[in-house]
Amino acid sequence: MKQFNLVYEDDNAFLERLGEIQDWCKTNTSYTVVFRIYSQDMDKTHIAHVCQLLDDEWPEALYLGCTSNANILDGSLTEKKIILTCTIFEYPTTQAKLLQYPFLEENCKEDVRDLMRHCEENPWINSIEMLATIMDMSMKGFCDEMSKLRSDIQVFGGGAFNPNMDDEYAGVFSKGNGFLEHGIVFLLMGGEDFHVYSTFISGWKPLKRKFCVTRAEKSILYELDGKPAFDVYHKFLNIKKNDKFFSNTLEFPFFVEHDDVDILRCPLAVNEDDSLVMSSDMEENSVVRFAYGDPETILRSIRKDGQIISDFLPEVIQTFSCAARRAFWGDDNISQETVLFSNVAPTAGFYTHGEFIRINGDMLNFNVTLVLVAMREGEPKKKKGINFYDASMDVIEKIPMIWRFVSFIEASTAELEEMNRQMAITAITDGLTKLYNRAEIERRIREAFDEYLNGTAEKKVSLIMLDIDNFKKVNDTYGHKEGDNVIIALSDVLRKVTLGSSSCSLGRWGGEEFMVLIPENNIDTVVKIAEKIRAVFAETLFELAGHQTVSIGVTQGREGETADSLCSRVDEALYTAKKTGKNRVVKID
Repeated sequence: MKQFNLVYEDDNAFLERLGEIQDWCKTNTSYTVVFRIYSQDMDKTHIAHVCQLLDDEWPEALYLGCTSNANILDGSLTEKKIILTCTIFEYPTTQAKLLQYPFLEENCKEDVRDLMRHCEENPWINSIEMLATIMDMSMKGFCDEMSKLRSDIQVFGGGAFNPNMDDEYAGVFSKGNGFLEHGIVFLLMGGEDFHVYSTFISGWKPLKRKFCVTRAEKSILYELDGKPAFDVYHKFLNIKKNDKFFSNTLEFPFFVEHDDVDILRCPLAVNEDDSLVMSSDMEENSVVRFAYGDPETILRSIRKDGQIISDFLPEVIQTFSCAARRAFWGDDNISQETVLFSNVAPTAGFYTHGEFIRINGDMLNFNVTLVLVAMREGEPKKKKGINFYDASMDVIEKIPMIWRFVSFIEASTAELEEMNRQMAITAITDGLTKLYNRAEIERRIREAFDEYLNGTAEKKVSLIMLDIDNFKKVNDTYGHKEGDNVIIALSDVLRKVTLGSSSCSLGRWGGEEFMVLIPENNIDTVVKIAEKIRAVFAETLFELAGHQTVSIGVTQGREGETADSLCSRVDEALYTAKKTGKNRVVKID
């Protein structure tokens, strides 16, 4: 496989370069020839002119292309408006075929079914490259259908775009099919000697603040945390509802976890009702977070995946990089993501509106992602690739400043979250014993009782109520500090005895009284737990107060009663234990 990268600026220079490539083919083995055309020039007549030149000068060659946000030539961002790659397959076993369809949400599944038919009829196909116009489209149905392709077929590609990210106009085209503003082109490739490795790189990290998708319908995201979805962009990022909304949100997509793969989702537009048009379907009750570009993570990923690609020893590398990555790095620095790949093999591509890759059989639509595709024919012609870990990939100075600022926000957010967590714990915890306070244990009893009565809990609600015997005497004789030691010791006994039951709830009911909530159908089991608490506490020796005892009441919930009557009955059982000699357990069925 041989690839030549070239540009179109004027007919004479372009035709001269074509002639040089044709001369190479005459003196070297060549079979199928495929041109890829990426155009930042949005004039359809200019694109059609370049296509006509190819048809005239090289009629047997295939070509496909799309409009782009910007182009990648020799691994770097280029100012050239129209670039081309000429890939020459040197093995007779390697084949290629083009398909182009109108591409609308309502017919995309039919397109894929026809594609699948071609794949079944041509078992040599092992990879599919695709270019598509996807603005304002939900891609879920399309991706679901593409996931049904033969498991051995790799798929990769990108969405056509516009140099003006807020302009929806884009198009795709291919040999014999013309230019489509709503279209998709598939390049089917394969053969026993054709090898492909595809991967993706993100590097965008999620912020800690989470939002729950509380209302969504397909690709329309209506609410986050019960509020209009646009509010989060306006409140947290000061992004306004205007014609710059899309370009402003590209750098801060939503981070979504999907089947162990981290996916970024960009809002395409904001509606009058403050709902968001997303780049793909959003699932209700899923959790999303804002994501931001982390230069160190990006470059670490480049090194890791770059080394794998280098070791694959490809002859061609294609790149499909999201325009948001270009916006993040800036035109002066974006090339550091891809330039080193040109040391491995001829590298070209474009800046996309959405990226596609098939992972473990699933077709995924990404945003803010770099998809890399390495290709070669036959066995590697080199013995060793370059070492990406030794390559210089220093992060420019202004990016670390942004990253450090985000790190500061992340650390501050983590501290705030920890403070809120501690405050939430404090609100339901007794300060002395660290057990639940009266309000929380009472809430848990009511909740457990309601769940049992409603049939959502299988086990009955059982209660153990304890009271330290003669506790006033301990305080009066030995002081309140020793009294606190006795109370703390009893709370430790409760934890120790119920340690094996994660469903138990322990609370300080008030003063020297405690309550234990146990979901348990067999009341005799609850009595045994109460007896163990009584015995262990009675064996505890205090430095001043010596041995102390507790009286305990046990009961269980009944059909048709209330949580209040349940608590009253366990209190009655405790009262009986007190009146009949203390240091004992009394059960009321």
